[in-house]
Amino acid sequence: MLKLMYITNNPAVANIAVAAGVDRIFIDMEVLGKTERQGGMDTVQSCHVPKDIVRVRDAVGSNAEIVARINPLNRNSQSEIDVSVRNGADVIMLPMWRTADDLRRLVEMVDGRAKVMPLLETDTAADNLKEAVKVSGIDEMHIGLNDLHLCYHMKFMFQLLADGTIDRLFGQIREAGIPCGFGGVGRPGSGLLPAENIIGEHYRLGSQYVILSRSFCDVKKVSDMEAIRRTFSEGVADIRRVERECSAWTREQHEANHAKVRTCVDQIMKRITQ
Repeated sequence: MLKLMYITNNPAVANIAVAAGVDRIFIDMEVLGKTERQGGMDTVQSCHVPKDIVRVRDAVGSNAEIVARINPLNRNSQSEIDVSVRNGADVIMLPMWRTADDLRRLVEMVDGRAKVMPLLETDTAADNLKEAVKVSGIDEMHIGLNDLHLCYHMKFMFQLLADGTIDRLFGQIREAGIPCGFGGVGRPGSGLLPAENIIGEHYRLGSQYVILSRSFCDVKKVSDMEAIRRTFSEGVADIRRVERECSAWTREQHEANHAKVRTCVDQIMKRITQ
């Protein structure tokens, strides 16, 4: 089963998510350069702070891991990592890395105190991936579709899934024996590209991680905790049901799903570019 990650610094929501079967709570402290890169886009910019790690850890205990996304490498990176680990982060995620040397610095700064999870979201990182995956101490890797598709000047993030880019990157990461995941997913039955098809692609590629997207449960639009509880309970159950179906697919069924993804992305692109 995929490890499900959900971005929130709200302890009550985190507790609900974990009770429903979410595996990791994602504290997103990345702010440097994010507004400039994603200006004008309808994207989540969380602006969490290190104390949120403590608050969420107190809420979920040992029932889930906490992922701390720090800022891109900067002069304060060591301090950011130290406080994240001290506050209880299990996984350190580094965004916007570009070279193998960036990852060597990351591994050195974490120094075995937490899992190391680079976030591949730049074209330069993709170009340097073959060398980067040789760095000792990388525990996991995630491919961020939003910033990566912007680097490639694409209009829709799932073009990366349709044009073979994700297949190519996953091949290199898997060959190095590094567990990996990509992007986000909403609730089955929703999305321009249906969540069922995206989950199928995770299984075709051997993905192990996915972030639950804002569309899965946008808590800014829902103030009723019971409604949030139902959304998570029913939504996670729906994802697990789809996963059970996908895990039993033959190779031909996986290829047929991939063909549906390509067709759907083509149709979406036609609407976007009209």
